[in-house]
Amino acid sequence: MRGRASLRRFALVSIAAALLTISLKSGAYWLTGSVGLLSDALESLVNLVAAIVAFIALSAAARPEDEEHTYGHSKAEYFSSALEGVLILVAATSIVATAVGRLFVPEAIQQAGIGLAVSGTAALLNFAVARFLMKAGNRYQSITLQADAHHLMSDVYTSIGIIAGVGAAAATGWERLDPVIAILVALNIVRTGVSILRRSLLGLLDTSIPEELRRAVTEILDRHAPAGVRFHALRTRQAGAWRFIDFHVLVPGNWSVKRGHDLLEQLEEEIRVAVPNSTIFTHLEPIEDPVSFEDTGLERNTGQHPIA
Repeated sequence: MRGRASLRRFALVSIAAALLTISLKSGAYWLTGSVGLLSDALESLVNLVAAIVAFIALSAAARPEDEEHTYGHSKAEYFSSALEGVLILVAATSIVATAVGRLFVPEAIQQAGIGLAVSGTAALLNFAVARFLMKAGNRYQSITLQADAHHLMSDVYTSIGIIAGVGAAAATGWERLDPVIAILVALNIVRTGVSILRRSLLGLLDTSIPEELRRAVTEILDRHAPAGVRFHALRTRQAGAWRFIDFHVLVPGNWSVKRGHDLLEQLEEEIRVAVPNSTIFTHLEPIEDPVSFEDTGLERNTGQHPIA
């Protein structure tokens, strides 16, 4: 759990970046009066709230197993990423609401050059932090850090679109271009929010591990089939960064307990190598007993048909 506990430092980086970008973008809005830059500053405020929630979720997820949570607390990360998805949608809604009002009452943009330079600096900072968090999220399989990175990247895209729109509005004098660009960017980041929400909800529903990892498990099981071993009832689920895998192993009834145990140990070790961060549960059964085939309702065999 020490490695998981250390993930909180990444959330602290995100919090610090959000505070700095809020200052920069608020300054850019104050200089220009642009509704696009105001919406950009509002999204960074959402980033700050999301980063604080991520820190809390990572702290909870890093707690060790206890009497009431024997499988750990890793699902806490899904609540954080779900909230982040909701916050992205809230930010997009706020941007649209603010921009629509400016469509009907356009205002001239002031000091566009300085304001855009300040906003561009904030966008570069967010880009660097997003790359940093995504690398950490992929390395530690943290959906919270990945969601935070996607959120920051949506902020970067927002900033790019807004900078372009504000620059064009200032150069052409077409003041309504500013809110139009803000609305288009807001609609684009809705996609990111929906994607994060979907992934979080699937995790809370105990969705199976990714197909490529399930395939890796079945390939390992297939390698043992020539020895007269069969498998069924393969089930998987993922909780945050942790994966749970269980299946039944059918072996000849004349095998010794030690031989069966050694096979299970070997299988579990091979799967842990192929599927990191996994807990594996196995159940040994005699292949000759018909009862062994009565609990295969969720069968995920390896292309083998049960032998009667």
